[in-house]
Amino acid sequence: MTNEVVIEELNTLLRGTYMGIRSFEHYIQKAENDELKKTFQAMQQETKQNAQKLAERIQNLGGVPADDEGVSGSMHAFMHKMMLSDDIEKMVNDAIHGLDNYGVHYSEELVKGDLDPESKQIAHEVIDTSRKQLQKLRNILQ
Repeated sequence: MTNEVVIEELNTLLRGTYMGIRSFEHYIQKAENDELKKTFQAMQQETKQNAQKLAERIQNLGGVPADDEGVSGSMHAFMHKMMLSDDIEKMVNDAIHGLDNYGVHYSEELVKGDLDPESKQIAHEVIDTSRKQLQKLRNILQ
């Protein structure tokens, strides 16, 4: 495995992380409940810290980290913002759906490939953060 392959895998994960940051921004803007807004803000901060870890790892491998979610991510973000409900339960379910499908499952598939041990460790930390956030959101609905 070459550094170029690892860098591309990590950049794909980083672009997805930026999509998560943008999605949390949409939830924060829509949330009228202060407690829910604080929960989303905390999750957004955790996700930003993960983006920083990924970017630093990419730089340490000699690559240039992505600085946004990419074209398809931007289109997804635009549609997401337009279609997001004001209803708390629907909003939380939307966040659960995003974290489960992209933050956990898609990311797990991505990191099954060509990553060195240190990059794999960072990727798993990012996925574990998504799992914890997913559980927090599921607890809100209970």
